Amino acid sequence: MSTSDEMYDAAVKLKDLGDLAGAVLKLQEVIAADPGHTVSHSALAVYLQKLGRLDEAIHHARQVVELEPHDGFSYTQLSVIYQRCGKIPEAEEALARARIMNGGH
Repeated sequence: MSTSDEMYDAAVKLKDLGDLAGAVLKLQEVIAADPGHTVSHSALAVYLQKLGRLDEAIHHARQVVELEPHDGFSYTQLSVIYQRCGKIPEAEEALARARIMNGGH
């Protein structure tokens, strides 16, 4: 049986080969086995956004924030996903939280 990290690496290889849908399926397997695998949620947010599955992308970006609530980068990624999904007020709010987390104003 593969570890979550090995499955994640396999998903990245699929993405690198141009199989974004296959990478998403593999990452969904990781999340099913290990719901707290933050990096898989992060990758899913990006890959799903690229596939136009915007609500799912936002869900996974929000999962990253829930799993890593004190990490400014989590909010930065959430902001980027919101922006790419056309949700500008939400993107601005997440970016403001990232700046606060990172000691900015």
